[in-house]
Amino acid sequence: MSLQKEIKRRRTFGIISHPDAGKTTLTEKLLLFGGAIQEAGAVKSNKIKKGATSDFMEIERQRGISVATSVLAFEYEGIKINILDTPGHKDFAEDTFRTLTAVDSVIVVIDVAKGVEEQTEKLVEVCRMRNIPMIVFINKMDREGKDAFELLDEIEQKLNLRVTPLSFPIGMGYDFKGIYNIWEKNINLFSGDSRKNIEETIEIEDVQSPQLEKLIGEKPAKTLRDELELVYEVYPDFDREEYLEGKLQPVFFGSALNNFGVRELLDCFVEIAPTPRPKESDTRLVKPDEKEFSGFVFKIHANMDPKHRDRLAFVKIVSGTFERNSPYLHVRNGKKLKFSSPNAFFAEKKQIVDISYPGDIVGLHDTGNFKIGDTLTEGEEMRYKGIPSFSPEHFKYINNADPMKSKQLEKGIDQLMDEGVAQLFTLELNGRKVIGTVGALQFEVIQYRLEHEYGAKCSYENLNVHKACWVEAKDPKSEEFADFKRVKAKFLAKDKRGQLVFFADSAFTLQMTQSKYPNVKLHFVSEFEKTK
Repeated sequence: MSLQKEIKRRRTFGIISHPDAGKTTLTEKLLLFGGAIQEAGAVKSNKIKKGATSDFMEIERQRGISVATSVLAFEYEGIKINILDTPGHKDFAEDTFRTLTAVDSVIVVIDVAKGVEEQTEKLVEVCRMRNIPMIVFINKMDREGKDAFELLDEIEQKLNLRVTPLSFPIGMGYDFKGIYNIWEKNINLFSGDSRKNIEETIEIEDVQSPQLEKLIGEKPAKTLRDELELVYEVYPDFDREEYLEGKLQPVFFGSALNNFGVRELLDCFVEIAPTPRPKESDTRLVKPDEKEFSGFVFKIHANMDPKHRDRLAFVKIVSGTFERNSPYLHVRNGKKLKFSSPNAFFAEKKQIVDISYPGDIVGLHDTGNFKIGDTLTEGEEMRYKGIPSFSPEHFKYINNADPMKSKQLEKGIDQLMDEGVAQLFTLELNGRKVIGTVGALQFEVIQYRLEHEYGAKCSYENLNVHKACWVEAKDPKSEEFADFKRVKAKFLAKDKRGQLVFFADSAFTLQMTQSKYPNVKLHFVSEFEKTK
């Protein structure tokens, strides 16, 4: 098949939401439609021993949350779909931000009862900054929740989106009768039987037809007609161009747990969602249909399989074809590398693939060559942009709790930091190691994984840091910079790349430092444009 054809049939997207809005359940149901799994494992129910396919780390199983981003692929009606399931938990936000650099579009899941929650706001903001096309799925319609119009208003106001419903609920909670599919002009009746894999749909060309009363009853039929009239009046018509530019967001209603409204979402998604998009590198814009291969590492996962100490680097293919056993240039190291067993994913199952196309995610076995953000090409010297580290919110000294295992501890910390679980800083003054994380839960995850995967024990000590800022000196040889380094000596550290970092203990200190040293710039993101 030609490269063009393969690109046309690829859709790579991420699912984002606040924890508990039903993201993992939706992922499962999409896999069900793709025939990729036979039965869906409910994430919460303890009766079913089958955990959700996408949550494979022990700590996720214990807590019922997704911590690592997993990659799932399946075929649906001739379309190859790659889903990146992201952690909803805010403590893992950084992993999610990085994953958003690898997707071409996004599905935002919102809980009908809770509406727009804070984590959703942050993630949607990142998508808006990058103009990523978004589809909104309002979940749990079989429970009591907010009125559909109220929710649509909330999405517009809180998330700053321009929405247009492509399906509309008939009642909700106890009175939930089904969904009217505006996109396809048909009705899907809700039976409340989650064992049915796929619901029957009944085509209704004209909502005015008396058939509607027969299907759902007189009162619901009248309400639906009134509501649809309002929808057509108030909301803009769907325009694919605007959606692709990130200016218009279609909305679907359903209940992922009951497998309801998911097919409508999937059918429309396959039709309208973007194929792999071009990506900006530091030298030029790279298009997917270029002959030469290029891609970048957006995630590293150590110990995917506890039986084998392996690290996998997840590479998003941007252009050309990636072929097994071909030599590719690792731009940062300047070395050519060959990969004899590149993996494609299907939840916990991995298969070796001979050839992959733009939009696909391949897992490369890594012995420590890769860092997040690395670029692979067929020889061109370029780097993909836009995988930053953010200033952490929580800081602790990390101490070795078992002196006999210092080597294991060092190796473990090293690998987990490459994975981007947290950031490691080394104090300039005494070489003590400090771990910075976006969320407090990360410390637990690190401790747990160090012990269970590397056999090393660590303990933490609190450290009062308000923000870690990356330091940029306009003139590194100036008196001012020398004074800054002397006065602030005990607050200076180096990050993993050797960049200088300043630990400010309060917002006030930060302000004072900025005004005292105007030529020393402090950045909250590690990827800053150096000022000439």
